[in-house]
Amino acid sequence: MTAPGVQEDMTGRPPVTERRLHPVTPLRRAWAPVAVLMGWAVHDPDGAQRQLTRLTTTTLLVGLGVLIPAAALYGFLSWWFTHFAVTDSELRVRTGLLFRRTAHIRLERIQAIDVTQPLLARVAGVAKLKLDVIGTDKKDELAFLGAGEARALRAELLARAAGFAPETAHEVGEAPSQQMLRVPPGVLAVSLLLTGATWGWLLVAGVALPLLWTATHSLWTVLAAGVPMLGAAGASSVGRFVAEYDWTLGESPDGLRIDHGLLDRAHETVPPGRVQTVRLVEPLLWRRRGWVRVELDVAGSSNSLLLPVAPRTMAESVVARVLPGVIVPPPEAFSRPPRGARWCVPVWWRGHGLAVTDTVFAARRGLLRRSLSLVPHAKVQSVRLAQGPWQRAHGVADVHVDTGANGTVTARLRPAGEAAALLHAQAERSRTGRRDALPDRWMA
Repeated sequence: MTAPGVQEDMTGRPPVTERRLHPVTPLRRAWAPVAVLMGWAVHDPDGAQRQLTRLTTTTLLVGLGVLIPAAALYGFLSWWFTHFAVTDSELRVRTGLLFRRTAHIRLERIQAIDVTQPLLARVAGVAKLKLDVIGTDKKDELAFLGAGEARALRAELLARAAGFAPETAHEVGEAPSQQMLRVPPGVLAVSLLLTGATWGWLLVAGVALPLLWTATHSLWTVLAAGVPMLGAAGASSVGRFVAEYDWTLGESPDGLRIDHGLLDRAHETVPPGRVQTVRLVEPLLWRRRGWVRVELDVAGSSNSLLLPVAPRTMAESVVARVLPGVIVPPPEAFSRPPRGARWCVPVWWRGHGLAVTDTVFAARRGLLRRSLSLVPHAKVQSVRLAQGPWQRAHGVADVHVDTGANGTVTARLRPAGEAAALLHAQAERSRTGRRDALPDRWMA
């Protein structure tokens, strides 16, 4: 006989103990039937309004009396029939009441595990685990676990992914972290006020909405156009402030740790060796203060931001931690396109530049909003040369470098001869870099 919650193993190894999610989870899942009705109402508001006007008070109360228990029962059953277990080689998740589904997540394919706590989850003392797995476009998740249990499970999964034996993985615990940088809320607020996206949307709204009112004299038309514009302005300022509040960067053996969020707290990890591209973004109004934003492309992960704002010297030191051995080339190391490129890209051709060192391919673009992309040679998957007829007429070409994160970095408007030589030289540097690169391992 097998005890409840214990699954027999026919290989003779110890049985696998299955666990359930936190008991608060049914409250989250009970919203699914309600969400279906709300989705129908939003999709067909006129039909929903007609149906509601036909309902009597008694019918409405009876409907609620049926809907609420049905939603509660659905939430309870979906929680009751969901189990997860950690075996020697995988995380196994079983779900489904009528149709059973079992997900097998191989531990060696796990690249990052994030712990997130939405506002209500923080109040309830629970957390969500999000797993970045190679070969999947969407993060797998376990929602919800107790906050302490979530961190303990994260540490166990990372330890097993790193190669620790199952009997010792529980003892490893979460790797210690040393704080490197914390972004003060005041600095974050000022940086967002100096970002052009917010003021750009407000400027568009200030010009377009009066013109719409003059042309239509329809309040609904103005609202239909104005709400998305103001929403975009709010998302690029207030929304980012809430999401990036108290941004803290730390260093640990399993990667760089990121904690952030005012309402929803997130605990993320940038895994070592999986970063394909680093971008230093420098908006126009940040330059006098010497600030930059550091963005990432990570293979097998949706994490894309390392630092929302930081002094350039600090950002460059962080880049050296993310890409060991890489030094950000100084401005004088970049070569501009030839003057003939101005006929292909007027004015903006001056913002492009290229620098290639022993360790990194660095391409720069932009005049008002500068962006510097850094790709280590070992992370280059392919190199391409592109030359349209207009570029061919003016003797320039573009060199594209493709990375393992399905991203591309382009050195634009290079002299045709230089571009051809760069194509072959970069392919050789990439082969040499991959041959000499260290393996990507957790807790290395």
